[in-house]
Amino acid sequence: MLNSLLIGMVAGARSITPLAAVSEAARTGALPTDNGAPRYISHPLVAAGTKALAAGELLGDKMTSAPDRIVPAGIAARLVTGALAGAALAPRRQAALGALLGAGGAVAAAYLTFGARMAAMRRYGQKKTGLVEDALTLGATQLVMRRAAAQPAPRRVK
Repeated sequence: MLNSLLIGMVAGARSITPLAAVSEAARTGALPTDNGAPRYISHPLVAAGTKALAAGELLGDKMTSAPDRIVPAGIAARLVTGALAGAALAPRRQAALGALLGAGGAVAAAYLTFGARMAAMRRYGQKKTGLVEDALTLGATQLVMRRAAAQPAPRRVK
C-alpha cells in the first residue's frame, strides 16, 4: 500500500506523469499480478495518450501562464490521477484503499510541493525550478514503479 501513497504523492507535483507510468506498465504487463488497475488503463491508446499529456504537462509547467497546481481544477486532476494510479499499484482486493491513499497523497503533496516551488522560484526562477522538479518527479516515478514491479505476488489464503 506504500506504493499507492507514494505514486499519489508524485501526482501532487505532476498530475499526469504517474498515470502515464502506470498505464505503460499495465500495457506492457509490468504491473504486479492481481493489481487493482481498471482494465482500460492498459489499452495502447490510453498509454500513448497519457504519455503525450504528461509530456505536454512537463513543457507547459515552465510557461508563465501555467496555473498553480492548487487551483480547484489542478487539485481535481491530482485527485483523479492519484486515485487511479494508487488503485493500480494496490492489490485488487484493496484497490479502494489504494485509490484513497493515492488521492490523499496527491492533494497533500500538491500543497507541499507548491510551497517549495514558490520559495525556490523566488530565488532561481520558474524554468530552473521547473526542470529540477521535473527531474525529481520522473526519478520518483521510476523508483516507485520499480519498487512496485519487485513486489512478490500475493499469497492466496485457502
